Amino acid sequence: MPNDRYVSPLSERYASREMQYIFSPDMKFSTWRRLWVALAEVEKELGLPITQEQIDEMKAHITDINYDVAKEREKEVRHDVMSHVYAYGVQCPKAKGIIHLGATSCYVGDNTDIIVMTEALKLVRKKLINVIAELSKFADRYKALPTLAFTHFQPAQPTTVGKRATLWMQEFLLDLEDLDYVLGGMKLLGSKGTTGTQASFLELFNGDQETIDKIDPMIAQKMGFKECYPVSGQTYSRKVDTRVANVLAGIAASAHKMSNDIRLLQHLKEVEEPFEKSQIGSSAMAYKRNPMRSERIASLSRYVMVDALNPAITSATQWFERTLDDSANKRLSIPEGFMK
Repeated sequence: MPNDRYVSPLSERYASREMQYIFSPDMKFSTWRRLWVALAEVEKELGLPITQEQIDEMKAHITDINYDVAKEREKEVRHDVMSHVYAYGVQCPKAKGIIHLGATSCYVGDNTDIIVMTEALKLVRKKLINVIAELSKFADRYKALPTLAFTHFQPAQPTTVGKRATLWMQEFLLDLEDLDYVLGGMKLLGSKGTTGTQASFLELFNGDQETIDKIDPMIAQKMGFKECYPVSGQTYSRKVDTRVANVLAGIAASAHKMSNDIRLLQHLKEVEEPFEKSQIGSSAMAYKRNPMRSERIASLSRYVMVDALNPAITSATQWFERTLDDSANKRLSIPEGFMK
């Protein structure tokens, strides 16, 4: 990797490999291809002249993405989706005429965003449950160990170490409830066309509305979702991004509160963060021991909480059936919210 250009510290220092993969080009563009296969299968099953040979050819090239071809094509046409349609067609000469048939760019772009956010929420859920489980064990272990409680950071009535840990745990449980609610409501955009009217499919299927009504449910099923949003403009509502970011911000707030408490307790010499055998610096000094892990949690949590404003403002400023001022912001704010 070149050392003469900016590299995000999120991927270099903080994000897990699992989360990095979820937001990787391989995940994104292989999902585009899976969506194109699903669309072709649905169109074939509903009567369009698409052959199984064409679909099999597309399936054979879902993961071996020819990035070089797509990048060269994008320099010429200045359109990422059409560049990847072209690159896929180079690998699938028999199917190139039916790739993306009747769809808009948002068919792959927006549906992939929903799929990626859903997978990322599942990973966050797994990690959140692990945190809750560890706190539960800690609380049970120290449920009878007395300690001085504080209100306004002034000495108050006694409590126990375990009882205090349940305060942190309860906030994470509230976050888990919010996460499950949002995750349970995630739906695909489907294939609704330029303004959400499916006009292109009216032409492809000769105005047969009964057949067209089957497209979205069939796509959803093939992609592992229960349903699609019933109405949309060209894009799914950006309110969805807001809900997702708010869940992340809620978890970040809980983590920040817990980390602040730990930092204060370490100052009081009541708890101490672990440190590695060969760790050096002020965080490992016997008389000092800075709580660097908790400080990092607080630092990143603040970023996530502030980051939640981006999708909210984007959602509020979308015009009618869509505008493109969401694109650059969305490419940054959603991945960065998860990468913490």
